Amino acid sequence: MSDLPYIPCFLGGREVPARDGFEKHDPATGRPSARVAEADADLVDQAVARARAALRGPWGATTLAERITFLERLADRLEERLDLLVSEEIADTGKPITITTQVEIPRAIANFRAFAQIAREAEEEMFDTPMAGGARARNRILRQPVGVVGIVAPWNLPLLLLTWKVAPALVCGNTIVVKSSEHSPRTALMLARIAAEAGLPDGVLNVIHGHGAGAAGGFLVAHPGVNAITFTGETRTGEAIMRAAAEGPRPVSLELGGKNPALVFGDCDLAAAIAGTTRSMFDNCGQVCLTTERVFVHRSVFGRFAEGLVAAAQNLRPGDPRAAETTLGPAISAVQRDKVLGLYAGARADGATVLTGGGALEMPAPFTEGYWVAPTLWTGLPDDAEICRREVFGPCAHLSIFDDEDEVIARANASEFGLAATVWSGDAARAERVAGRLESGTVWINCWRVRDERAPFGGFKRSGIGREGGVRSLDFYSELKTLCAYEPAR
Repeated sequence: MSDLPYIPCFLGGREVPARDGFEKHDPATGRPSARVAEADADLVDQAVARARAALRGPWGATTLAERITFLERLADRLEERLDLLVSEEIADTGKPITITTQVEIPRAIANFRAFAQIAREAEEEMFDTPMAGGARARNRILRQPVGVVGIVAPWNLPLLLLTWKVAPALVCGNTIVVKSSEHSPRTALMLARIAAEAGLPDGVLNVIHGHGAGAAGGFLVAHPGVNAITFTGETRTGEAIMRAAAEGPRPVSLELGGKNPALVFGDCDLAAAIAGTTRSMFDNCGQVCLTTERVFVHRSVFGRFAEGLVAAAQNLRPGDPRAAETTLGPAISAVQRDKVLGLYAGARADGATVLTGGGALEMPAPFTEGYWVAPTLWTGLPDDAEICRREVFGPCAHLSIFDDEDEVIARANASEFGLAATVWSGDAARAERVAGRLESGTVWINCWRVRDERAPFGGFKRSGIGREGGVRSLDFYSELKTLCAYEPAR
């Protein structure tokens, strides 16, 4: 028997082991850190059955006000366990402790309070329709739960993006089966445990672990007892989920890949643009769907901007994820590291000029076998080069010169993706004009990754289907029913 910690599934309010399992590795060291339950088709079927039973139980009889109160209570309980949530997230991902403690876990917890408030403020829709003779019909729009929601969770921001889905799904009265990423199962399990401690009825929130196609993820999205599916992750996986959801058919919400551009104009605040673009390239080792991988810089400032970015990249501090001075973590897995390094090698083979980085990082013990990748900047390649088209999901970007506003907009839009973009300019009118023409679901002007929970989030083109955030999330997790009552003339 392995002496590694065991991470079970969570079904019907209790922890459940699986017949099979797999080793999970610490990304920072490369060493085995846990053994994780691998849910088979039978366990997935049990999870869905418990979720369906919970719909008919006490949860199905709750009022919106009661569910709002529960979300706020759950946020309080999670806040009490913040240090443990941070520790578990770092164990899975190798994220630096400062960003995890100050930003990601607090924002994950804040999602419950935000969606409690969004649901509280959502206006009930009523319409009066005049009819002949002075009669009228009164139309009232009701929200009812979709049913069992299957959540296929990502590994890059595990708890933050999971609660972004769980919170609105719960407040709308649904029950849930989460398939955690095989790379980040710990905080999904902790969320289910703490929710149960906070009084969530058995079976409302179930968590299974395992892999994707042909395994737990595939079993979940194909299960006929699942009424809606939401997924954040890679585009090809999203396509497979959409095919599975066609059997039913069932609604899907897909937040997929990106190859996000930044447009840096000559009149920008150069220091702010360098600092903001540094964050947007290297945050979470580049493993965020919103990161910038294409940077278009006006010729007049290209040299100074590139020099500043190189200096910023070289000032990042990889190291012990639990040390406050660390600012760069590892790739999530050996597979992801090797994919990124393969694309790095392809850029060099295509003739890219490497401004900094370009390979693996040499790390001291105990991190020598971890999945460390150098922050990397290139220039000199055409827009159709592989590194300028394909999402890397690593700490890197290609820098290009532009001369003309129309030119750079066309180049930025020449991508199969359309998730996010950033415009850096001191001319407010131009920034708004350019932002309006970019084919992206979100465009930041002189900032990056600023998100209000009430605003819609999602992508154009191959970057996804649907929107999350605010009432758009409530719409996805609700069946909208119209009650139309005839009232005769008085």
